[in-house]
Amino acid sequence: MTGAPVRVLVADDDALMRAGLRAVLASDARIAVVGEAADGAEAVARARALAPDVVLMDVRMPGLDGIAATRELLAAVPDARVLILTTFEQDDYVFGALRAGASGFLLKRARPEELIAAVHAVADGDALLSPSVTRTVIDRLAGVAAERAAPEHEPAELAELTPREREVLALLARGLSNAEIAAALLVEESTVKTHVKRVLTKLRLRDRVQAVIYAYERGLARPAPRG
Repeated sequence: MTGAPVRVLVADDDALMRAGLRAVLASDARIAVVGEAADGAEAVARARALAPDVVLMDVRMPGLDGIAATRELLAAVPDARVLILTTFEQDDYVFGALRAGASGFLLKRARPEELIAAVHAVADGDALLSPSVTRTVIDRLAGVAAERAAPEHEPAELAELTPREREVLALLARGLSNAEIAAALLVEESTVKTHVKRVLTKLRLRDRVQAVIYAYERGLARPAPRG
């Protein structure tokens, strides 16, 4: 990312963890840590005051937890991106945080270079999920979809999508990467990136994780049969 540094707010109830995160991020001149918060309520208040580009959000904090804080923070500062900090990939909090609007997650044991790369990726508008967590989210959504009847009418906003963009949305809902979608559709990966961007813009979605959630919650994607 060129130009101004990425403005980061660090929210974690562990002072030592906050200090460690700040030290790692300070090693990159393209990142500026503009503030810290020790709980969810403080994270929301600090985000309102500082308008950070990225918020590193611990899920387990006293008072207002990371999920509720993510929801409130994004309502107050919609241009911010929330990157969830978690200890385990299968943490149930991760799913709730993604539904609240978080752009991804990062394990606390991640290497320093992974943390720095994650901040830049999220700041640039990418979602950040490992394949296993993407699979967990999709399985969870598929379970919900299986219990629902298919809707009688499609959402009106889908009329804005071209047939190819609808194909891309369906493949996004399966958790495919841009490269995998390109291979499935026999097109260049750069073309897929353009389609994904248009899908997100037309459906007013924050990132591809939100596209997966959108597709399942509106009955556009159904769980694959298990053989």
